[in-house]
Amino acid sequence: MEFKRTLGLTDATSLVAGSMIGSGIFIVTTIMMRDIGSSGWLIVLWLLTGLITIFAALSYGELAGMMPNAGGQYVYIKRAFGEMTSFLYGWTVFTVIQTGVIAAVAVAFAKYSAVFFQSLNSVFFQINESLKITYSQLLSISSIVVLTFLNTGGIQNGKWLQLIFTSAKLIALFSLIILGLSIGLKSNTFALNFQNMWEAKKTFIDETNTIQVVPLTGFALMGAMGATIINSLFSSDAWNNVTFIAGEIKNPQKNIPRSLFLGTVIVTVIYILANLAYLSLLPINGDPNATNMADQGILFASEDRIGAGAASVIFGDVGILIMAGLIMISTFGCNNGLILAGSRLFYAMSKDGLFFKSAGKLNKNGVPSVALWIQCLWASVLCLSGKYGDLLVYSTFASLLFYILTIFGLFILRKKEPNTERPYKAFGYPIIPALYIIITLGICIDLLIYDFRNAGMGLLIVLLGIPFYYIAKQKPKST
Repeated sequence: MEFKRTLGLTDATSLVAGSMIGSGIFIVTTIMMRDIGSSGWLIVLWLLTGLITIFAALSYGELAGMMPNAGGQYVYIKRAFGEMTSFLYGWTVFTVIQTGVIAAVAVAFAKYSAVFFQSLNSVFFQINESLKITYSQLLSISSIVVLTFLNTGGIQNGKWLQLIFTSAKLIALFSLIILGLSIGLKSNTFALNFQNMWEAKKTFIDETNTIQVVPLTGFALMGAMGATIINSLFSSDAWNNVTFIAGEIKNPQKNIPRSLFLGTVIVTVIYILANLAYLSLLPINGDPNATNMADQGILFASEDRIGAGAASVIFGDVGILIMAGLIMISTFGCNNGLILAGSRLFYAMSKDGLFFKSAGKLNKNGVPSVALWIQCLWASVLCLSGKYGDLLVYSTFASLLFYILTIFGLFILRKKEPNTERPYKAFGYPIIPALYIIITLGICIDLLIYDFRNAGMGLLIVLLGIPFYYIAKQKPKST
């Protein structure tokens, strides 16, 4: 049995946008503002994030047109760099990137569900203080199990879930942005936030509970920007997931490049407008001890929930509930796309004899159900462990390296296979792909200098895959 090509351009674009928008846009702006403290540089970072993402999407379009097969990025890396490198990518995706994001998004879904059902924060089972399971964790696992089960029923289930939830959150986000800007721009908050828009500073609360402010200029500013852009890049990630399901997209040579471009542009516009809405509704500086979310400002938003703070200005206290509901919709829809797509990569690995043999088979509904359940199992373990957050920080560096490697593969394949049919050629080649590599490589170097521990741990996770590659090579390939 082979995959059936049933997904059109709308479906593919929905997967790109829906997988990108999770809970990050409602949280990370506060983290970034504490790191750089400047409205001007904040918008620059979100613009740069959008450009980097769109540049990458334009470059991936050529590779997707050349190799419209299940597995996407894994397949591209294999063709350009060989089997071992592609395995290390697949290993990192399975152990941390895909499953770690699924776990994190599921935990966010459960966390915001607890706004409505506070009993979810109660402990279900406990051995000691460090070993306990909450009802919230059980809900996060249940959401993964439910979505996995629905996706085993066939690609149409996943397709309609994605369309419904992506449409719902896009409409809700645009509505909040329009309301936020129309209300916020009537006050002087926006003007005050942009008064000294290029004065950068790092803000933190020390051990004596005193607010400390450190001005940032020159290399210190560059270092801070390079380190904190990881937050916006993470919020804009997963756009490449559509390449994993290339085997199920109609006319993939055209529809995958188009969906990559459309999806990344839509999300980039939403993210920039959302940040402008935040800056028009909430002051940058606030009081960390304030009980009102609006008075806490952007810097001290409770639990970094800047989205909830902005909604409370628009709707009052009920805004917190509205935002919690929106994030529940957003995270549930996001995880559907991640769960649907990730299993196809593990299916492709299995076909190469580099993953569990049974994961390389399709069920009666034409989907890799075993790959789906293996992915579900590991993501659930990460939910219980509580370590997914650390793993995601480590893997972001590795993820950027694999993006660089994949786009560098574009240059390699142009040289190695000049006569191979390319239904779509990368827009702006070689300048745009080269710019992506240079900018992203600069961010990676910055991380190695200013955040060596996390960057080093990311590399370690990748290198730990080497012995598993040789173990996998001893097994027969799936047929």
